[in-house]
Amino acid sequence: MKLIEKTKDQLVFAAEMDESTANAIRRYVGQISVIAVDELEISRNDSPLYDETIAHRVGLIPLNMKSLKAAEKGKLKLDVKREGTVYSGDMKGHPEPVYKSIPITTLDKGQELQFTATVRLGKGTEHAKFSPGLMFYRNSAEIIMDKEFLEEVRKALPDAEIKEKGNKITVSDKGKKEITDVCEGIANKKKKKAEIVSGKELIISLESFGQLDAKDIFNESVDALRKDLASVEKAVEKA
Repeated sequence: MKLIEKTKDQLVFAAEMDESTANAIRRYVGQISVIAVDELEISRNDSPLYDETIAHRVGLIPLNMKSLKAAEKGKLKLDVKREGTVYSGDMKGHPEPVYKSIPITTLDKGQELQFTATVRLGKGTEHAKFSPGLMFYRNSAEIIMDKEFLEEVRKALPDAEIKEKGNKITVSDKGKKEITDVCEGIANKKKKKAEIVSGKELIISLESFGQLDAKDIFNESVDALRKDLASVEKAVEKA
């Protein structure tokens, strides 16, 4: 495993892993329990959006998971009468929104939005609002092109690793951003082809919506997969 980038909300690494294994881990991101608004009681809505649209937007606002026990029975209230945009940060109570500047709707002078939100734990397999983030992957690759494209590739991809050999160049696609399409596009301009050689490694990326760190999403997804595999193993042994 080779770490490419790691932040709170993003994790990118290269690993020699079977695609079926990576896909199983990706699917099990939907088995991680996450807190989200489940019910919304709207007392007043003078905004241009329907109640159902407000409820949908509020449900998708990521909520802080630090105090899980308190959050399970949490409530959020919003009562805004000012003119302008209503943001997620206008909701008061626990758990608090991860991001305070998510727009919910807008109000004109004299208009009001008032609601009470009830939260609960859920899983992404049930509804997207319970999803903690996204995982996706691609094959690492090397792109072999004619040397005439060297300067154009350098201009388009200044951070790319490029090797020269004879009248050919080899561009490494093993970083955070996929560059294969860029190289193919450069070659296609002159009606030539770029040779793509797939590598043994997968480039795996995780992006968090804010409830959990990206690293925790990966670890919890793997743990959930292991748990289900263990239960299947026990069932087979008893059969």
